[in-house]
Amino acid sequence: MTKPTVAFAADHAGFELKNLLRDELKAQGYGVLDLGTNGPESVDYPDFGRALGEAVAAGKAGFGIAVCGTGIGISIAANRIAGCRAALCHDTTSARLCREHNDANVLALGARLIGVETARDCVKTFLATEFAGGRHAGRVAKLGQTA
Repeated sequence: MTKPTVAFAADHAGFELKNLLRDELKAQGYGVLDLGTNGPESVDYPDFGRALGEAVAAGKAGFGIAVCGTGIGISIAANRIAGCRAALCHDTTSARLCREHNDANVLALGARLIGVETARDCVKTFLATEFAGGRHAGRVAKLGQTA
């Protein structure tokens, strides 16, 4: 079975964690699309969240992983893109449920809030969990509706 491509994006606070997770998934046989940032210099998370949301929504990657200091800002930016469903997760339960119930296609992590092992576990759970569909499908469809 071919593993999906996973797009990565981070600001300066998430740069190191992004690179670590990217390299680990690449070693596991996943395709990777690195959208930056490419160094620890201060950058604006909305630019990277937008790029990630656009890449996932356009089908350039099956999933995305967004990392900033808290995960909040980059997830807000990614969620402004139609077709992107970014979920900020802090543990494996939220990583599992965002896939099962919300069909999230982007996992957002806060590099300053969770440890490396928790981040690894969240990524593993997120990528291994299928959308449950059923009663959740109509709710997810409503997420794509405009006001």
